[in-house]
Amino acid sequence: MEDEFHELTDRVRAELRSPQDLVAYERLLGLARKNTPAGREELARMLVAVERPLWAREIAAFILGCAGDKRAFEPLVLLLNYRDPVRCATAAHALGRLGDPRTARAATALATNPLRTAYALHPVRLLAELRAPQSVPALIATLERLLTPHNPYWRVALACVEGLGALGDRRAVPSLTAAVAHPRLAAAAAASLARLGVHEDVPATTAPETPDGPDGGAHGHAARGVGRGPGPERGAEPGGGRGLSG
Repeated sequence: MEDEFHELTDRVRAELRSPQDLVAYERLLGLARKNTPAGREELARMLVAVERPLWAREIAAFILGCAGDKRAFEPLVLLLNYRDPVRCATAAHALGRLGDPRTARAATALATNPLRTAYALHPVRLLAELRAPQSVPALIATLERLLTPHNPYWRVALACVEGLGALGDRRAVPSLTAAVAHPRLAAAAAASLARLGVHEDVPATTAPETPDGPDGGAHGHAARGVGRGPGPERGAEPGGGRGLSG
């Protein structure tokens, strides 16, 4: 958790707007360092207190989630569904360590909701990390919905492809085989099929994607892991891009 927590606190520090914010921020860091039952109780109270800034709730939820405190579940799910990809990534990291059986159901609901596809990248990655019973069916359903020409959410589809390969379930073979026909997904789909013992040639016209930015658009350590692809394209909705056909 250490690297992810440092990235979170560094980002939050840049959001502080007043001396009072700095005092509250330092208080949170002190509670995290002490890691005592009394400190976790205070953090839990912050999650339900009125007029707390989002950054304070985010830090409290992250600390409690990584500690396996189930009281962090609902705030973390709200952050997983947030429009800011960095906050989604932080929430996904904590949810992956929370150990709450509700997490897979929540991630499935977010990943498979066609109205939230633009924000489904981190729920998809979380499902692959959790290896829950819902993971494979949810990733297959999401991928198949995105295998249409010019679909802008190719990064979400790519995360599904990579996640299915990592999960190693042969139920994914038909969907992965269909994904080979899409230039942006072809190489990853062939690699995932190979992990399942299926050989599929990549079309000769398919060229590998060049990630945007020096780190491929990932949001630091919190955005890395199974099925982690590059971030949103410039000028596109989160999780979107120019379409599967390039």
